[in-house]
Amino acid sequence: MNILLIEDNRDLARNIYEFFQRKGHEMDLAWDGISGLHLAASNEYDVLILDWMLPGIDGLAVCRRLREAGRHVPILMLTARDTLNQKIEGLKSGADDYVVKPFAMREVETRIEALVRRSHVRAGDAVLAVGDLSFNTNTLRVMRGQRQIELPPIALKLLEMLLRNSPRVVRREELENEVWGESAPDRETLRTHIHSLRHAIELPGEKPLLKTYRGIGYQLVDE
Repeated sequence: MNILLIEDNRDLARNIYEFFQRKGHEMDLAWDGISGLHLAASNEYDVLILDWMLPGIDGLAVCRRLREAGRHVPILMLTARDTLNQKIEGLKSGADDYVVKPFAMREVETRIEALVRRSHVRAGDAVLAVGDLSFNTNTLRVMRGQRQIELPPIALKLLEMLLRNSPRVVRREELENEVWGESAPDRETLRTHIHSLRHAIELPGEKPLLKTYRGIGYQLVDE
């Protein structure tokens, strides 16, 4: 893999850099948000490992600017912030997953492997749609009526599975297995991604399409 690490803690950055370099991965390193954003916008990477708190501009701003520029590289955010609202804030900014500090290096490796593995949404000939929500699996374009929606890779994967199975209720275990495989994170992670997806596809005044069946799963349906 070709990995960009953006981390201002020198000791932590050195540990992550050396760990993945020993595994045979190509590594680029930035110490601040502005340099990291420049590298991410100028080069092609398989995945970004991004610290939340950075000098210059923080990790949230890096995420937002990359997504606004149409860059869909998977992003794993490193953060000491572990409340639900803070996790949701990170995902809304464009991050695909997060690891809370302190962490084991093996966890970071497993998470980025899953992100890269799932980042390529399988192509198909059909445009998937429920109501006025549509997803072109060739162009990865998501539309709600005339409104175009930018989604990161994990949200695209969740949306595709929900669309393909509509109006069936998709169990949370199915979604977790489809997105993360055997490296499924804690149950709160899926809930956080679904919350972020719902926020993107259902603006105030738009008809609700995504239903939650607590303890069971989720359903996309136009009633």
